[in-house]
Amino acid sequence: MPRLGTRVCYAVLALSLLSACGRGPERGRVLLVALDGLDPNTLELLIDEGKLPTFSRLRKEGAWGRLRSIQPLLSPVVWTTIATGRPSLDHQISDFTALDRATGGRVPVTSRMRRVKALWNIFSDQGKTSGVVGWWATWPAESIRGTIVSDRLCYHFLFEQGFHGAADTTGLIHPPSRFEDLSRLVRRPADLPGEEIAEFLEGTASPAVATRFDFKDDLSHFRWALASAGSYAEIGLRLWESDAPDLLMVYIEAVDTVSHLYGHLFRAGELSGELEGQRRRFGHTVERTYEYADQLVSRFVAALDDRTTLVVLSDHGFTLGALPDDPSRLRDLRRVSADNHRMDGVLILYGRAVRRGSRTANAGILDVAPTLLALAGLPASEEMPGRVLKEAVTLAAPPRTTTYEDGSREVPDGGGSGVDAQVLEKLRSLGYIGADSPRGDQTMAAMMLEAGRYEEAAAAYTGLLSKNPDDAFLLARLGAALGFLGRYDEAKERLERAVRLAPLLPEAHHNLAVVHERQGKPQAAVDEYRLAVRYAPGYEPSLKALERLAGNEEPAGAHPTPARQLALLMAARASESARRGDFPGAMSILDEAERIDAELALLCQYRSNVAYLMGDSKAAIAALEKGLQLEPDNALFKENLRRIRGKAGRRP
Repeated sequence: MPRLGTRVCYAVLALSLLSACGRGPERGRVLLVALDGLDPNTLELLIDEGKLPTFSRLRKEGAWGRLRSIQPLLSPVVWTTIATGRPSLDHQISDFTALDRATGGRVPVTSRMRRVKALWNIFSDQGKTSGVVGWWATWPAESIRGTIVSDRLCYHFLFEQGFHGAADTTGLIHPPSRFEDLSRLVRRPADLPGEEIAEFLEGTASPAVATRFDFKDDLSHFRWALASAGSYAEIGLRLWESDAPDLLMVYIEAVDTVSHLYGHLFRAGELSGELEGQRRRFGHTVERTYEYADQLVSRFVAALDDRTTLVVLSDHGFTLGALPDDPSRLRDLRRVSADNHRMDGVLILYGRAVRRGSRTANAGILDVAPTLLALAGLPASEEMPGRVLKEAVTLAAPPRTTTYEDGSREVPDGGGSGVDAQVLEKLRSLGYIGADSPRGDQTMAAMMLEAGRYEEAAAAYTGLLSKNPDDAFLLARLGAALGFLGRYDEAKERLERAVRLAPLLPEAHHNLAVVHERQGKPQAAVDEYRLAVRYAPGYEPSLKALERLAGNEEPAGAHPTPARQLALLMAARASESARRGDFPGAMSILDEAERIDAELALLCQYRSNVAYLMGDSKAAIAALEKGLQLEPDNALFKENLRRIRGKAGRRP
């Protein structure tokens, strides 16, 4: 089992004595440990296997449940929503990056971009103290009654010279007088001894330290995740001991980062080729990181006093052990997609005012802030949509106040953090930003659409299209907004254009089908729903629509011949072999399936995929050309053929 660092746990005697300092039990303290990406299914599995003793104790003696997240599952959006109790349309943090109007480039989001007060501002206004460590979008650190250690701190130690090599450390910590004290608790990736890293790996006694840090290097990135987790936990414990804040919020990212790096290998079983090589080294890394998180939480449990409620939560879960249909996505370990995020995270409450052994019911992230405020004896505001989780806590919620917004929040001064490039590189290395990255303005338009503010959404998408008129995704979303407004002809025009521009975009086909259906054209709707499913077989909205509309209709191919049924089963076997890295085995199965049913176009698609992964572009092109002979209108075959020919033409 991975060990924590050798630093001594802080004594809690002084904290215990503070409970007699005149503040009654209705004014309790709250200690929040935020573990990004902690998955409830995986947590329960490892608890049941006896590998997580601290979480096992919390499940037995505290309140336990799942925490429903929100879309989009982007960390700055979700963690700011948790910290404010307000939706993104209110707080205005909508992506990992924002436009720097001075340079025209993208920069990581900052505290300046948040438009409403967070819990630490509210506590300060009410005469209470806070400690905030590593929380998303807290740089530059705001002036509060207490201490903020911003989310940029652990990027500055990537410079070879440490903090002194950074261009500017302004805003990393408030108050600045705490910088020397708290920055000494930071561990750099190179500070982690090889034997400590080796405990998370297989077959490596002591991995070498890279001479130069690089987020593209998997072990460098892994070292950063562990070093940052230990640093922020250490700083949080120091603040808890030395400052005795009414509220402490500590954010730890390691589980999410490691799940992105190695989550596809969790309990993956037998693999082949490159994947088997990855599994032999990193097959238990995620599991051991959960054990490490258990140990970190145990240190916070040991620091509790009888006036404190411990809250442990995650912003989302993670589908672990899932190999994508396209194995090429795993050749770079850091590209395990954010599509593997689950909507349900974890919520645990333990200690003062908690119903022992209770289970939370339908808890969502907007419920966190009202509950934390109630635990501290403060009311939620009427602007917060969430509720106090009365099934988990024994106290009564104070009557709501109208608002906490009074224009008094001090926005930190301008200037760059000196580590923007490092932050962006880390986000790119996890696949969070890039050519297809969500943009804040698009996210806000999507939230307007989701909230039923269709006029505003239509106006927002129209503005976005004025800059990118050929963006099929934006056209599909504008078509949806116009359709909700009953402007069907305008919606149809945009959606048909979206389909012409991007025939593989399932949302465009689906939204066009909805318009057809509302115009009383059920067969045209069914045809478009089927196209959406054809190009995205798991596209749930269209699948549900087809179940509803085509229930009594016999679709083409509803009763395949025995030969075709066998060929389809073999295609599924070939796909599974390819996902596990056994490309020769997959090709052998496809050969046999084609002898059984040479007219099944799906086999051409699979053969092309496997041939391309084997480096045989010529065979991949030939398979797609045969597929187009069988299905001349298949846009997926046409697009893949265009891409492969383009890449083959660029090779020397």
